[in-house]
Amino acid sequence: MEPLKIENLKIYKPNNNLELIKKTGLSILAFGFLMLFVSLTGISATAPLLFLFLSFGLIIIGALIYIIPTYKESPPGIKNNKIFFNTFTSRGSIALFIGIIITGFYILLYWFPNLLVNWIRLLDPISYNLRGIKADQWFLYGTFYTIAVLVMGVRMLIKYRHNRYQIIRTLSVMFFQLGFAYLIPALLLKLNQPEFYFSYFWPLHYDYLFPNTVHYLIEHPGGLGYFMVFWGAVLTFVATPILTYFFGKRWYCSWVCGCGGLAETAGDSYRHLSNNSLKAWKIERWMIHSVLVFIVVTTALLWINSAMKGAVLGDVSLTFSKVYGFLIGSIFSGVVGVGFYPIMGNRVWCRFGCPMAATLGIIQKFKSRFRITTNGSQCISCGNCSTYCEMGIDVRAYAQRGENIVRASCVGCGICSAVCPRGVLKLENENPNQRVNFEG
Repeated sequence: MEPLKIENLKIYKPNNNLELIKKTGLSILAFGFLMLFVSLTGISATAPLLFLFLSFGLIIIGALIYIIPTYKESPPGIKNNKIFFNTFTSRGSIALFIGIIITGFYILLYWFPNLLVNWIRLLDPISYNLRGIKADQWFLYGTFYTIAVLVMGVRMLIKYRHNRYQIIRTLSVMFFQLGFAYLIPALLLKLNQPEFYFSYFWPLHYDYLFPNTVHYLIEHPGGLGYFMVFWGAVLTFVATPILTYFFGKRWYCSWVCGCGGLAETAGDSYRHLSNNSLKAWKIERWMIHSVLVFIVVTTALLWINSAMKGAVLGDVSLTFSKVYGFLIGSIFSGVVGVGFYPIMGNRVWCRFGCPMAATLGIIQKFKSRFRITTNGSQCISCGNCSTYCEMGIDVRAYAQRGENIVRASCVGCGICSAVCPRGVLKLENENPNQRVNFEG
């Protein structure tokens, strides 16, 4: 045997250039956030364009400077080293602080927007160019939301660059968020048309089938409102069952939906925090289907009330609508759904509250060609699949039994397959009559 030579050993040497770049990126990012909070004082009114660049601009630049070399330096493949020991990703102090900041922002946005007025005014130049009107609290929210999806989408593209499915899926959610949920609604307003989000429809965007909304769209001059109502109805009652039959709920939840897009990009670091216990699964089933029933009953009551001119139900239907908007539309989908990422995982809203996910899940469970197939003989019980399932599914249990995974909650993100070291799991579209199990 040839003796071991010191010169043949590969000794790890820290990449000082990389560390310098990362520190530079973090410094720029921190300065951008500092300027953003400084602008709350109103000083940004003296030079709005300058502060727009020093805040939003530097936040984007700093984040990209940190993200691109950090993930590009590592070899291809999903690396989640020390994720349970990092205070940022394991419900530590930094994670809790981030959760408090996000939750606080949502509370201010929904109920105290006057405290954010200087941030809103900061975006007036962009709003005037895109929408032809000054910015409001929802344009501020949409801008923050889109920046988060795009910037963290770049991180996803680099981190999962070894996986073609993840690359295409990430590009898809970035495209739909930027185009369908940000630019198109803004341009519609500039053209004096109703603001409409073509990537959202009932029951997720619950008021799109409310009689007041339908009447407003139809009566709006220009005729485009008819198309909007038609588009929403087709997506709800035709596209949803057909596409879900062929592709499962992943066609929407993991490829189109902005809620899923934020969860998959900005929330990716917290996917392992999703509770996969039996108790959590039982709570999930009751809660998400209760929300679905709530919005179906609310919509029906509103139409009945509209048809009867309020003679029978009076204000009951309106009360249902207000309660749903407050409890589900604001608190659940916003404050809890996003603010609790660092505590409960990145799909809190999708698991426990989204009526669209409930609708798609019912179709997927009973009549869909989509499932995750397993090759149990290759499973080594490492647990990666269950750990990183953002929907809290115990994937390993299925793999150990050699059963295909047909669950109403599965959004087909494909991460379980991507992290499997043995290639046990595959996302398939097969004949639903050939499924092995019907649990979930």
